[in-house]
Amino acid sequence: MGGLFDEIRSAIHAVWMRRLLALAIAWAVCIVGWAAVSRIPDTYESRARVLVELRQVLPSDGGAGTAGQQQDIDRIRQTLTSAVNLEKVVRGTDLAKTITKPADLGARVSGLQKAIKLTAQQDNLFEIAVTGADPVICRQVVQKLIELFRDNKLADSQDESSQSLAFLDQQLAERQQALQAAEAKRADFQSRFLGSLPGTGSLDDRIGAAQQQLAQIEGDLAAAQSSLNAVNAQMAGTPASVAGQGGIATGVSPSRARLADLQAQLSELRARGFTDAHPDVIALRQQIAGAQAAVSREPGGGGGSGGSSFANPLYLSLRSMQADKAATVAALSQRRAQIQGDLSALGAKLGQAPQVAAEQGQIDRDYQVLKDQYSKLLADREQLRISSQAQSQTDAVKFSVIDPPTQPRAPASPNRPTLLTAVLIAGLGAGVAAAFLLSKLRTTFDTATRLEKASGMPVIGSIGEVVTPVQAALRRRQLKHFLGAVAGLGAAYAAILLVVMLHHGTGA
Repeated sequence: MGGLFDEIRSAIHAVWMRRLLALAIAWAVCIVGWAAVSRIPDTYESRARVLVELRQVLPSDGGAGTAGQQQDIDRIRQTLTSAVNLEKVVRGTDLAKTITKPADLGARVSGLQKAIKLTAQQDNLFEIAVTGADPVICRQVVQKLIELFRDNKLADSQDESSQSLAFLDQQLAERQQALQAAEAKRADFQSRFLGSLPGTGSLDDRIGAAQQQLAQIEGDLAAAQSSLNAVNAQMAGTPASVAGQGGIATGVSPSRARLADLQAQLSELRARGFTDAHPDVIALRQQIAGAQAAVSREPGGGGGSGGSSFANPLYLSLRSMQADKAATVAALSQRRAQIQGDLSALGAKLGQAPQVAAEQGQIDRDYQVLKDQYSKLLADREQLRISSQAQSQTDAVKFSVIDPPTQPRAPASPNRPTLLTAVLIAGLGAGVAAAFLLSKLRTTFDTATRLEKASGMPVIGSIGEVVTPVQAALRRRQLKHFLGAVAGLGAAYAAILLVVMLHHGTGA
């Protein structure tokens, strides 16, 4: 710590011994720097804030609606700073007085493109800032930009919509012609190759559909045949007529009705595949035997000459069911034969011309692609037309001036007080650095310790400086001159700063 303190004290002593040189350099740097700062031209800035709202009437589609709104905002940004608008700005402000030849107009437009800054502070809030050497022209430029956009609004957007609609109409006409040609080709192919064939669609589709129908009919036919067999089995075990008492034709006795019912149940079990050894069949046969014995004990039960026979109602019902099932089996058989004939015809057609299926598949694919393209273009055209109408009629742009263009009273740049202070600090630093570097070039030892360290030999003693009265008076005068020069530098800085603040303002 003591060594560091010695180094600092040594450096301060070296600079102090050459303080006049340091002060002279500081004066030179400050004079040159302050002169340069005074020659920097002032730059003024005019600002305005505007609100641009797109009042959407059509429902937005999530992210697509947000993206469309962002595109509208970007279009507004480009509209304000387009070259065409900037030419109108130049001709509508005092900048027109500075144009003497055609090349000057391009130079002024290029300068405005660099001087105009458009910042989006929020979603729909923009700040327009224009910088320049003339505060009046800056304000005029901002005002002119606002007026131009207010007059034009979204004319460019409407022109783009009209061009897009015209392009879509042209594409739709071309797709419609191609679609009509594909339809004619498809109809010609249908009439030449598939006109007499059953079904619709390609050959493969027709064959597949016919096979599915055949499989379904085969199942239905098997079920109908099984039902018919069951009815036939029941009819085989059911008598067509039952005996009754002579002269009485009003009905059937309870014993005979029970016998007929038991016989019908036995026929149903046999139709279901039950054998004579099945317990249910054995039980029914025993009940039938008992019922027959009861019938035989009834008067006239022996079937004498005086008896008469009546039609069995159960048999008649079974016969009606048999007729219905037989009609169903016949209809299904006829339909199966028809479908088998269709499959034979389709197979024969496919065998005669194997390339027909491939050709039809290609025709159908081309037709479907053209149809999908046409439908998509038609939907896009309709959506664009509705959006364009809504934009021109109801989606008006709300353009409001939140903060009108400001009239600059003080330059925005340069910040002269800061620059003047920086020049003063730089001058003092340059003087101190020059004095310190000069002390390093001329090797001297201000303390005995430094001499002992540099020479490597012990220093026995040191003799202090003897100052005579004349030298002391001279040094006092030099100190007064130095302090006066320092005070003069400070006074010059204060005076220049005061002049700048009075004539130019403090800046931004």
